[in-house]
Amino acid sequence: MARVTPQAPGTGRLVLAATPIGDVADASPRLRRLLEEADVVAAEDTRRLRALAARMGVAVGGRVVSHHEHNEAATTPELLDVVRGGGTVVVVTDAGMPAVSDPGFRVVAAAVEAGLTVTAAPGPSAVLTALALSGLPTDRFCFEGFPPRKPGERLRALTALEREPRTMVFFEAPHRLAATLADMATAFGAERPAAVCRELTKTYEEVVRDGLGALAAWAAAGEVRGEIAVVVAGAPAREVASEADLVAEVLARADGGERLKDAVAEVAQVAGVPKRDLYAAALAARSGR
Repeated sequence: MARVTPQAPGTGRLVLAATPIGDVADASPRLRRLLEEADVVAAEDTRRLRALAARMGVAVGGRVVSHHEHNEAATTPELLDVVRGGGTVVVVTDAGMPAVSDPGFRVVAAAVEAGLTVTAAPGPSAVLTALALSGLPTDRFCFEGFPPRKPGERLRALTALEREPRTMVFFEAPHRLAATLADMATAFGAERPAAVCRELTKTYEEVVRDGLGALAAWAAAGEVRGEIAVVVAGAPAREVASEADLVAEVLARADGGERLKDAVAEVAQVAGVPKRDLYAAALAARSGR
């Protein structure tokens, strides 16, 4: 059983540090201190990190290394060696929390497996910011990341989420937004409530709320720019039909010439009830006529 324990004096640690998603004023005092004091800062883009540090007025005190999705496997052992040696490694991405649709997961998993201390300096999150601003239910939600790029794969992936009851949060690139919203309207229904959140915390922040069909038309009508999150309401709860209503539907279909077993199978699948129970009830009702 893996346990999270407080850091012992003199031991190393791996720290996931959230960076601003737009407004540099959102940088926490802890992030500033970590950048100044860490032995190694592993950055998704070293140039962006140095630019962020300059805007924050912070001098990065330790060694800065490149750590991104294409070299994570190669750089992870080096970072863990620093932690084993008692050093502090801070992992940052271009914006938001590392490991959430960004590099970081692999090094965290490796550190956990090695029994090393892993902690976080929480902060800005595009997922939570978009969710909070969407006006949609926040009590239960799921993060789906970027939908597949290929149209066929994207529509299949979205259709698989058709009955997802939780509010869903997606990321999407501006040039694919209109097509993705159109596929969402097909998969979830044109009237399903949603919100397109772009450039969060930045000068041109915008949140557009409407049904998916209207949002797809809005995106197709003009060029949408910036970093984008799409929040979609979960599927409404299905009305549960009574057993009597389901049996009546099965018998009506059977009276119309359909095999009883076939009618039971289709009605049970749509209603989400066990076929065996529905079949037994239909047989009992038929014999009692």
